[in-house]
Amino acid sequence: MELTGCSATKFVPDNEYMLVKSELQCRGNEQVDLSSLSPYVRQKGNSKWFSLLKIPLGVYALSGTDTTRWLNRRLQAIGEAPVIYDESLAELTCKDLQAAVQNRGYLHAKTSVEKQIRGKKMKVAYVIDPGNPYHVNSIRYEFPDEEIAQIVGGQPAGRRISEGMRFDIGELDAERKRITTQLMDSGYYRFNKDFIQYDADSTRTSQGVDLTLRMLPYNEKGAPHPKYTIRNIRYLNGDVPSVPALMSQNGEETKMRLRRNVLVNNTALQEGKPFSATALQRTYNNFARLQAVRYTNIRFTEVPDTTLLDCDIQVSTHKSSTISFQPEGTNTAGDLGAAAVLGYENRNLFRGSELLSIQLRAAFEAITGLEGYQNEDYEEYSFETKLTFPRMVAPFLSRDFVRNSRAVSELAVGYNMQDRPEFHRRVFSGAWRYRWNEPQRNSSYRLDLLDLNYVYMPWISPTFKQDYLDNTTNRNAILRYNYEDLFIMKIGLGYQHSNSRSSLRTNIETAGNILSAAANLMGNGKNAQGQHTLFNIAFAQYVKGDFDYTRLVRFDEHNSLAMHLGLGIAYPYGNSNMLPFEKRYFSGGANSVRGWGVRGLGPGKFKGTDGRIDFINQTGDMKLDASIEYRTSLFWKFAGAVFVDAGNIWTLREYADQPGGQFKLDEFYQQIAVAYGLGLRLNFDYFILRFDFGMKAINPAYETSKEHYAVIHPDLSRDFSFHFAVGLPF
Repeated sequence: MELTGCSATKFVPDNEYMLVKSELQCRGNEQVDLSSLSPYVRQKGNSKWFSLLKIPLGVYALSGTDTTRWLNRRLQAIGEAPVIYDESLAELTCKDLQAAVQNRGYLHAKTSVEKQIRGKKMKVAYVIDPGNPYHVNSIRYEFPDEEIAQIVGGQPAGRRISEGMRFDIGELDAERKRITTQLMDSGYYRFNKDFIQYDADSTRTSQGVDLTLRMLPYNEKGAPHPKYTIRNIRYLNGDVPSVPALMSQNGEETKMRLRRNVLVNNTALQEGKPFSATALQRTYNNFARLQAVRYTNIRFTEVPDTTLLDCDIQVSTHKSSTISFQPEGTNTAGDLGAAAVLGYENRNLFRGSELLSIQLRAAFEAITGLEGYQNEDYEEYSFETKLTFPRMVAPFLSRDFVRNSRAVSELAVGYNMQDRPEFHRRVFSGAWRYRWNEPQRNSSYRLDLLDLNYVYMPWISPTFKQDYLDNTTNRNAILRYNYEDLFIMKIGLGYQHSNSRSSLRTNIETAGNILSAAANLMGNGKNAQGQHTLFNIAFAQYVKGDFDYTRLVRFDEHNSLAMHLGLGIAYPYGNSNMLPFEKRYFSGGANSVRGWGVRGLGPGKFKGTDGRIDFINQTGDMKLDASIEYRTSLFWKFAGAVFVDAGNIWTLREYADQPGGQFKLDEFYQQIAVAYGLGLRLNFDYFILRFDFGMKAINPAYETSKEHYAVIHPDLSRDFSFHFAVGLPF
């Protein structure tokens, strides 16, 4: 869509043209993937917002040609100058496109340029006529070295070329790389893919190719390729470069900042074993993930007149300890306060790159407007410590398993003390977790082997207790459950997979089963609410699962479409008839249905107390979130978005304080809320500031058509919601 009329053409010199559009076309019976050929187009038209509006060009067109004026210079700096068609770039594009298509097996492909000129504007189409593709008739491998032939021929399943496939240069090169990797992992230290060549014979059939893959000798004398074995591995102290080798893998050592077994366990290369390029890369990766290591440099030296290698691994470490202090200012609904965080980190606690972090936090807030309470100040003190081991720590593990594992073990302990005018709360937490990655699959895992939280309420104000917990009018089961002593002991497993196009996160956790078994074995009784107790303290019992998927479709370098689906369900059972408050779902906010404020939606058609937001009751046991967002680059660091969100939360049981909130299969689809809106983002690369302006479209809390279908009857005071956040919503 053009908003600039002919004004932008005033910047186009005589006998030249403004490039309005460049496109790819394919003719003939055979079709090729044009989207994959788009990067070969060297010159494209001006960028568009949301793939429709050439706003940057329009801003540039508002300026005049007199660049001595400040306004003209600013408009041209903000906007985008018209793209002037370049004949030489078009010719290079044709050559590149033709070569790319020929490399995919269309050996007789041809390309041409078709132009449409209107005034001083031009549209260009690059027309590809691929012709008929060539296919591989036969494949023959010629390896004069029997040992190499055995290594390569012993793993035929991974071959990238086969008889009958389209003759594709990219796949042929991938086969060269595959064989090279095999051989370099088998000791052939000096091998590279240039030693592999193809002979292609297309004379036997009209559209077929006979392939011969042959391996060149190591040198002009026809010598076989040497296979190298690692003789010695030595560790050098990178912090003292003038000192010679300080530690060998076989145990001869002097003082280094890392223990010998830590260095050895993170070295995938092994003495007496053939050289392996994959093991070399794994060694680099292993040392890179050690918190204590700043950098690693690995060098190989050939032993003269042999096929032996000496390996020197130079390791430089960070400064072990750091201390940080971070002051904070707070403002909660007009109540001013201050906080301070004191942190300590040790990256090499036991000379094994163990990371110890300790954080102390103190906060104070002057609370005003409370009546009937003795103290009007809020105080909080917390202590949190984590000890992370760069390996899997567990009994009965073999040395080889620990050496090959990429797992990280974490022990976390914390204590939080809150003194409010309404109540005093103490929370003790402890956890033992494992995390590990599979970089080649872009995947990561998390296992919470044990995660314990103990909530202790030593004191509750009589005023608060009378007004909110015991009062028959205001009494709320969810609120009351949140102010009772409670054990939460869970086991969880999480999985995440991500790449440039999609992201998948799943998580499942269960709580209370171990405590339930312990309570039954100990023969403990029940409390007044009929719950089993352990040490006279009730414990939560539930199972919870979450699924989150995001898909990104890129149209060009400026425009993309992001689609998101999030599902979650949690079921309380056994010792619990409802979920702990912190485990319940909520909807609305910057990362949910953005027409509603945070915790402002649901459950179901529940609309809060007297139509107001009720953060206690607007929680649920299951959640649905679905979003689609069109993203576009605007100018400088600014980007824009148009979005539509849908979703809600529900309870699995009927609760008196949440009428209309229960999930029912024949009704839930009528209770899905819908919102729409615009977003503005500031992208500073290392972080993104996000401003989203959402409007309600379908509001399940109301049954009348005027308020239910808010998209037809919009009301800013009722339906608008603004969100400020850091980072993208998904």
